[in-house]
Amino acid sequence: MLFNSLDFAVFLPIVFILYWFVFRSSLKAQNFLIVVASAVFYGWWDWRFLALIAFSTLVDFIVGKQLDKVEDGYKRKALLIVSILVNIGFLGFFKYYNFFLDNFITAFTFIGMPIKENSLNIILPVGISFYTFQTMSYSIDVYRKKIKATEDFVAFSAFVSFFPQLVAGPIERASNLIPQFFKKRTFDYSQATDGLRQILWGLFKKVVIADNCAEFANEIFNNSSDYGGSTLVLGALFFTFQIYCDFSGYSDIAIGTSRLFGFSLKQNFAFPYFSRDMAEFWRRWHISLSTWFRDYLYIPLGGSKGSKGQQIRNIFIIFLVSGFWHGANWTFIAWGALNAIYFIPLFLLGRNRKNLKITGLDKKLPSLTESLSILGTFSLTVFSWIFFRAENISHALSYVFGIFSKELFEFPDFSLFPGAITLLVLIIGFLIVEWKGRFGQYGISGLEYIPSKARRWSIYALIILTIDIFGNTSEEIEFIYFQF
Repeated sequence: MLFNSLDFAVFLPIVFILYWFVFRSSLKAQNFLIVVASAVFYGWWDWRFLALIAFSTLVDFIVGKQLDKVEDGYKRKALLIVSILVNIGFLGFFKYYNFFLDNFITAFTFIGMPIKENSLNIILPVGISFYTFQTMSYSIDVYRKKIKATEDFVAFSAFVSFFPQLVAGPIERASNLIPQFFKKRTFDYSQATDGLRQILWGLFKKVVIADNCAEFANEIFNNSSDYGGSTLVLGALFFTFQIYCDFSGYSDIAIGTSRLFGFSLKQNFAFPYFSRDMAEFWRRWHISLSTWFRDYLYIPLGGSKGSKGQQIRNIFIIFLVSGFWHGANWTFIAWGALNAIYFIPLFLLGRNRKNLKITGLDKKLPSLTESLSILGTFSLTVFSWIFFRAENISHALSYVFGIFSKELFEFPDFSLFPGAITLLVLIIGFLIVEWKGRFGQYGISGLEYIPSKARRWSIYALIILTIDIFGNTSEEIEFIYFQF
């Protein structure tokens, strides 16, 4: 079920009414309703894959309980390995089986030993990369004795399958989300209105910016050999805003929806395109995944300890794995490697933690130095997204070479892309709102502090009108990260 669908517009009020008016007096009943609602939400796409979530949930619930009981180090490690093998096994089979098989066949064909291809027509379950990481982190934290295992299977199932963030995150930690299923929840009007405000902003980002950018980005990327350098730059820019507004828009809707039910999820995006270097960008982009890899892979590898060579190795591993997490394609690995190359000079110079405060603190506009830093970081990000969006490495390279053509310094022919100029104006307006709202959790969070109710509702009406006029609402377009 898509957030930007009529189905969800009907589904959400029904669950909300049942949650607060029918099951309000029973915490267990509310948790059970969340499990059922999550099953309906996910099963709307393909009910057959509910079995995967159920099995992963059951395995990690049992593993967690046993880890709390067992003291023997070898047995505890064996239990953890069971959890990791089950989760990574599912992920590896559904997401990476054909990738490894195809590359295995290519390698043997290259050395003159062709092997008969036997790829499977495997459907990738939506959200598998997200919920497997979420439930696996629970087992790891119990193993490390950072948290106690839960005895309540319903609450644990709700944690794994919580429908607002089930399909594309944020990837929540058990230490933050599970305790919320054991606290009595009372309806908070201000929390609910803030949730609706964040949902509205997420929908704006998705249907007005992301979906319209997708139309132009797809046209230019899919026919890149037909266009000159300036048009290819335009296509990369459109994809840059498409992926940000699509993914952060999903996160906004997920976090806002959670607030309607009395839950607080972690911020997943902190205005990353205002970053002044790539280290800051990665502290602000897909925060739940970046911190997951930091805590469960980078630090166990040694983190910033050891020799410089070991530290650089760890950084490369993190970025390469992060790229591979996104999909079974060498383009994602190249994207990860490129970001590692961006990051390592900052690390070696000790500048990777230089920009920790909000950009333009106590200023209406960034300074000249900050502006140049933001522009430079944004340019590097745009370049790396080319590899992320390309169909394969050959396509990515031809796209890059196409940019550096004689047409690079020519003005793009906007007559080929009706509506592109209007979209660029909308993007500029969007960036202005995000800049003014950068101190909050999302772009328009500051509206709650406007004392005039008439003024607040006028702004809400303007956003809704913009969605109605410019939003790509004629079709239900999936979120990009559903494929990951």
